[in-house]
Amino acid sequence: MVESRRGLLFGLAAYGLWGAFPLYFPLLEPSGPVEILAHRIVWSAVVMAVLVVALRRRAALRELLRSRRTTLLLMLAAATITSNWGTYIYGVNSSRVVETSLGYFINPLVTVLMGVLVLGERLRSVQWTALGIGFAAVLVLTLDYGRPPWVALVLAFSFGTYGLAKKQASVGAIESLALETSLIAPFALAYLAWLATTGDAHFSSEGPGHALLLMSSGVVTAIPLLLFGGAATRLSMTSLGLLQYLAPVIQFGLGITVLGEHMPPGRWIGFVLVWLALTIFTWDAVRERRRQTASLTHATGQVLDDLESTRNTCRHGK
Repeated sequence: MVESRRGLLFGLAAYGLWGAFPLYFPLLEPSGPVEILAHRIVWSAVVMAVLVVALRRRAALRELLRSRRTTLLLMLAAATITSNWGTYIYGVNSSRVVETSLGYFINPLVTVLMGVLVLGERLRSVQWTALGIGFAAVLVLTLDYGRPPWVALVLAFSFGTYGLAKKQASVGAIESLALETSLIAPFALAYLAWLATTGDAHFSSEGPGHALLLMSSGVVTAIPLLLFGGAATRLSMTSLGLLQYLAPVIQFGLGITVLGEHMPPGRWIGFVLVWLALTIFTWDAVRERRRQTASLTHATGQVLDDLESTRNTCRHGK
């Protein structure tokens, strides 16, 4: 009970911090989105390297490198998380926070769709209904924006692909992110060096405060990840799945209140459809989880009854 409560607090903290990211990245301006992304990658690699040493994960990291399949999957993960981070920073610093929240709202639906298309999983009729409503929501939002909500779509599909690659790799979060950031850090460093040679870098030209903020992006990336890892080992997948909606809810709230983004009626309709699809999807997932638990409990009870019956038979036989 204590561990579950601690896991809940870790989960709330992790998703709460991710939800507050729209307040953080604008602080890194006047650096552009690509420069911010490059700094986030480099400083995240530094922080993850320190964590690998401090937590004695070097042996586990070396073990990852022995598997060609795992390395290739983590290379895919590195590419997709780079796309995700870059798109998110661009969206937040381009006053599209509401659209970024949409990306993480529809991410569970995209993940299910990718399971069907890539892994050949079969969906229940209720899940197909949720996907259909989600597709209708995207069409409504496309009409409202006058374009596809590409920031949301890139976020959803890149994070869905990232999750799929990580699932197939099946490795620890710290070792995985350490390897992912180390793979893309040389490219980020090369870009930052190029900015410095052209005189367009903001790391040193905006004062020590700005430099410290850019350096903090590594810690800001690592802390929610560690909290999430603590939650994932203490909570059920159902509880963790429900908590994931906290971040986009916070982002959406910040977008329409603190950041003052406009929400015309058509956009509200699109979001309501997304929320309806998620409600159906979550209800079905919880119901299926309870059904499986009940079936497992019944099967376990049946096995115990059979064992007891066998024991009694043997006792009487003697």
